[in-house]
Amino acid sequence: MACLLETPIRMSVLSEVTASSRHYVDRLFDPDPQKVLQGVIDMKNAVIGNNKQKANLIVLGAVPRLLYLLQQEASTTELKTECAVVLGSLAMGTENNVKSLLDCHIIPALLQGLLSPDLKFIEACLRCLRTIFTSPVTPEELLYTGPDHQTILFNHGAVQNIAHLLTSLSYKVRMQALKCFSVLAFENPQVSMTLVNVLVDGELLPQIFVKMLQRDKPIEMQLTSAKCLTYMCRAGAIRTDDNCIVLKTLPCLVRMCSKERLLEERVEGAETLAYLIEPDVELQRIASITDHLIAMLADYFKYPSSVSAITDIKRLDHDLKHAHELRQAAFKLYASLGANDEDIRKKIIETENMMDRIVTGLSESSVKVRLAAVRCLHSLSRSVQQLRTSFQDHAVWKPLMKVLQNAPDEILVVASSMLCNLLLEFSPSKEPILESGAVELLCGLTQSENPALRVNGIWALMNMAFQAEQKIKADILRSLSTEQLFRLLSDSDLNVLMKTLGLLRNLLSTRPHIDKIMSTHGKQIMQAVTLILEGEHNIEVKEQTLCILANIADGTTAKDLIMTNDDILQKIKYYMGHSHVKLQLAAMFCISNLIWNEEEGSQERQDKLRDMGIVDILHKLSQSPDSNLCDKAKTALQQYLA
Repeated sequence: MACLLETPIRMSVLSEVTASSRHYVDRLFDPDPQKVLQGVIDMKNAVIGNNKQKANLIVLGAVPRLLYLLQQEASTTELKTECAVVLGSLAMGTENNVKSLLDCHIIPALLQGLLSPDLKFIEACLRCLRTIFTSPVTPEELLYTGPDHQTILFNHGAVQNIAHLLTSLSYKVRMQALKCFSVLAFENPQVSMTLVNVLVDGELLPQIFVKMLQRDKPIEMQLTSAKCLTYMCRAGAIRTDDNCIVLKTLPCLVRMCSKERLLEERVEGAETLAYLIEPDVELQRIASITDHLIAMLADYFKYPSSVSAITDIKRLDHDLKHAHELRQAAFKLYASLGANDEDIRKKIIETENMMDRIVTGLSESSVKVRLAAVRCLHSLSRSVQQLRTSFQDHAVWKPLMKVLQNAPDEILVVASSMLCNLLLEFSPSKEPILESGAVELLCGLTQSENPALRVNGIWALMNMAFQAEQKIKADILRSLSTEQLFRLLSDSDLNVLMKTLGLLRNLLSTRPHIDKIMSTHGKQIMQAVTLILEGEHNIEVKEQTLCILANIADGTTAKDLIMTNDDILQKIKYYMGHSHVKLQLAAMFCISNLIWNEEEGSQERQDKLRDMGIVDILHKLSQSPDSNLCDKAKTALQQYLA
């Protein structure tokens, strides 16, 4: 019976709370415009800093009424402005508040408000929009994002209208102008090329940015200026060897990585530097020897330390919650630093506990940290030396296989790409990876809708099949299935097709393997080869296909599948006379393997090919200006003379 009392108590508390808020909403419907205005002003004062009151007013339906008043032509500008201020205050509450505002279609109403001639109303709408768009629950696509929108802003004179604001007396205005330029320039060559030549008070924009990243300027200004120059450099508007990049931007970003800086500054500095140096080996080398950067980044994993200088408890609590962002940024920068140079990779791996830290990063709860750790590992896996030593010592393949079992596509793409490296024939990890069920996992990837995953799946299988024993090749064919193999051979993605041909070529190597595979799959393989040679494919695809035929021709029994197929023989003859030397050479390999003297049945094969006019073509090719082709033709002719 006692349980029955709970509901009335809850109801009375709720009705008490909402009753105290209801009169605010009721006043919004008063027929007297002056009373409505006073009601909105009172509501504004009631919600400031009071999340409970904000939630109550939203529940009671204040938002639709405020938006109605904001959009009414009959409303005074003062009323509209006060409505926008209250809506902005409601947006500053919880994420649920923002969701409720979005559900009421607040964005179009506020954007419409920007057309008003009244500056105070425009400012109130902009403040509210800014609050809403800085919330993580607001979908970015509701406002301008992406290259198309950068171009729209650019075409409407954004660059010219914002440029003069960089000389404003107000620091806040200068900063917002800088931030606008960084957003406009990001991955946009058209905007970046224009920015390079913009003059502000007789000074070029890049020179102004360089002045703004000097040490005596506020850190926020230094960082944002460095981002502008970084984005312009990556978009091709500033050369990577330009002094403003090498002597100004890069050192500034390295400074941001020092432990004297705040957490978010260190994160932004490292991530921007990673982006700047990613494609350029010289910048990677310069960064690696600037201010002991590689060792400095190791501190990102020890944060906050027991001897941390942070005395502000709130700051410490914030940093503890965001420490994973430091690890993510460090992994990203290590990945860029080690992208090309063997010595840098060695330095990174020799940094204290680095391999252990990366392996730990692979199983972190944050998807972004896991992705950055995999990228870092992938970058380091480009080193033959490290694949043979550090990667084996730390059994990196184990956590990597775990990552591949269940991860978002963005992680799968990088992890599977790294697996391709671990499956190279000189890698000691190849054997244990095979034993851990990699074949089925990779065959599964080839069925993905994501082309990058299909490429990596088939690429890894290609590496796995290279000089592999018969059992592994049989496992690959069984798990992949001939149906899937031929689907991949007709894939619309060129990379998938090329890697599938590479896989076939590796499967069809060494005579016993060639004969075995062709005895079970010969008909389908010959059919696929015919279709590709007849299709509208590029030189590289046809060259790979002819090389597969050359491998088949190297088999003992498999070569009969070519000799009994007049259509294929005619195609080989056609490519011997092709205008492209690569295809001529590949066709020559087929012929050489078919007519080789020391093999059984060579005389009959030579006779058949002579009747087809192959010897005449060989004589012609022996006069070729291409020395390689000429030598191959002469060697083949000797088989007829022997």
